[in-house]
Amino acid sequence: MSQPTQPSQPAGQPAPSTAQPAAQPATATPDFDAIKRRQQATWASGDFAVIGVTLQIVGENLAESADIRAGERVIDIAAGNGNATLAAARRFAQVVSTDYVPALLEKGRLRAAAEGLAVEFREADAEALPFADGSFDAALSTFGVMFAPNHARTAGEMLRVVREGGRIAFANWTPEGFLGQLFKTIGKYVPPPAGLQSPLLWGKEDHVRSLFGVHAGDARFERRIFNFRYESPAHMLQVFRDFYGPTHMAFRNLDQQGQRALEQDVLALFEGANTAGPGALVIPAEYLEVVVNKGAASLH
Repeated sequence: MSQPTQPSQPAGQPAPSTAQPAAQPATATPDFDAIKRRQQATWASGDFAVIGVTLQIVGENLAESADIRAGERVIDIAAGNGNATLAAARRFAQVVSTDYVPALLEKGRLRAAAEGLAVEFREADAEALPFADGSFDAALSTFGVMFAPNHARTAGEMLRVVREGGRIAFANWTPEGFLGQLFKTIGKYVPPPAGLQSPLLWGKEDHVRSLFGVHAGDARFERRIFNFRYESPAHMLQVFRDFYGPTHMAFRNLDQQGQRALEQDVLALFEGANTAGPGALVIPAEYLEVVVNKGAASLH
């Protein structure tokens, strides 16, 4: 999971009290280059792989949903530490794993080497992939491309590098689910850059359809659940505070009073979402799994 933006700030601002409509400020144009530099610093902080490896089942399920087959050329975009990468390679696909955070690619490289899997690792920006048109049979991404700041450009690059009849499959957290609530909680303390689209929009079917246009006509959408499992709410908070880039940076950028307030809000969220009772922690987190068939000449 890479290329994250800071979460969306919750809605619910009070309406103007006068009869005249309030003047709307001009929407700021995001500085995407600056945002990407900030993202790279965020994901290079902490150690996302500690959390990323727990999400491996999402990559396995995605590879099955995309029907990844032996010999196919597959790209994992914004691969993070390589969950979808490994899932495709285990199915004997020819995999190129890409991310623009070198430290995460190195984690994926070590995992692939430990299993004896032949994978090509390339540093690459999801919004400007260094591959020719139609280079791949399939593109995968688990909680990765959703964080690229320019949604339309990212979707366009996914479509461009996949051949006609190929598949594009990705998993994205939903706004209504647990991660959506966590991002909103953090967003109260660390607002996102002005004018930036929320990454959680990738967890909404209508937004994905708007991004992929005619190619989304026969797309498959399925809401699925990943269960976070930790010893306790306090344990999960410590792991996310130490290793999950966005949470790690949020705490680092707050003063002591802000850190205490954020800690209390996050703990309350974890405790309220825990379905395991006092002896452990299990939090169901909803995500949207999408499989897009590019063009009319689908393989299936």
